[in-house]
Amino acid sequence: MKKLLFAFVTTAFLSGGALAKDIVDTAVAAGQFNTLATALKAAGLVDTLEGPGPFTVFAPTDAAFAKIPKADLDALLKDKAKLTAVLTYHVVPGRVMAKDVKPGSVKTIQGSALTVKTEGGKVMVDNATVTRTDITASNGVIHVIDRVVLPK
Repeated sequence: MKKLLFAFVTTAFLSGGALAKDIVDTAVAAGQFNTLATALKAAGLVDTLEGPGPFTVFAPTDAAFAKIPKADLDALLKDKAKLTAVLTYHVVPGRVMAKDVKPGSVKTIQGSALTVKTEGGKVMVDNATVTRTDITASNGVIHVIDRVVLPK
C-alpha cells in the first residue's frame, strides 16, 4: 500500500501537479511574450502575477507589442505608472476559461472594464482578437490577444 501511495504521489508530482508554472513562468516558457515579460518587470508586477491569484490574463504577444510605434513603446516602458495601468488593464480577477466568457463588460484589476464581444465568429476584447485560449497556469489562465489594449 505504501509503495502504491508513493508511486501515485511521485507520478502526480512529476506530471506537473505540484510543479505547475505560474502565469509569469508559463508566459515566459511560451516564447512569444518576451515584451510582456519585460514590461511586467519594469512595472514591478512580476510578484503579483506569481502570487496565488487566481488571475485571467489577456496576454499580448510580441507581435502585438510591435504594433505600437517604437518611440511610444519605449516611453511607455519608462513610465511606471502608465505601464502599470496598461498591464493591469489586461488582467481580470479569477480564473475565467473560454467556455465561461460571456459578452459584456468585465472589470479589470486596473479598475476599468474591458468590453468582451463576439464579432465574425471571433472573440474580441476591446479592439483585440483572442487568438488562443485556456493556457492554464497554477494561479490562473492566459488568453492570447493580437494587440495591446489601453484603458479608456
